[in-house]
Amino acid sequence: MVELPYAIALTGGIATGKSTAANLLKLHGFHVIDADEVAHRVLDDQAGAVAELFGEEYVKGGKVDRKALGALVFSDESKRRELESLLHPLIRERILELARKEERFNVPYFIDIPLFFETKNYPLSPVAVVYAPRSLQLERLIKRDGLTQEEAMQRLDAQIDIEQKRRMADYVIDNSGDLKHLQKQIELFVDQIKERYAVG
Repeated sequence: MVELPYAIALTGGIATGKSTAANLLKLHGFHVIDADEVAHRVLDDQAGAVAELFGEEYVKGGKVDRKALGALVFSDESKRRELESLLHPLIRERILELARKEERFNVPYFIDIPLFFETKNYPLSPVAVVYAPRSLQLERLIKRDGLTQEEAMQRLDAQIDIEQKRRMADYVIDNSGDLKHLQKQIELFVDQIKERYAVG
């Protein structure tokens, strides 16, 4: 099933601190393929298709207005599915292309995929989940993105609950404390990965 033996899926929930965890893993020398970064590029490449599907007002100066499009798709599930069916195959293709390049080094690397469990698009194992309880996700999301409680809840409800993701994970990186706590969690996790892959 696993065509990418050195790939480790890194996922979590919105505002669990996955980007910070990914940056800390980079400091430990690991390569990280960022699905969000790939998605942003693909989204801008598909600006014409977005305008056709959802209207010209969602594209400004040749680029997709992410905030406006986000507000639309998170409040309308059918529109969200439309957008996903446009973008996901293109994102997957690009991620697998980048992953095959990483495989040539024969060392573990990470593919940071926010919606790993939701899309079921990637044949990856093991899976590491960056965890923070839902109440903390909500608090961080409101603070980070300036959303109302209702908007933040909509975004959380659009994903599989973080407790369920925690149960589905091979590794859990707990980010319910401060940065120092997360750094310690990452160090423990890195030791486990090095042992699993017999890395020096």
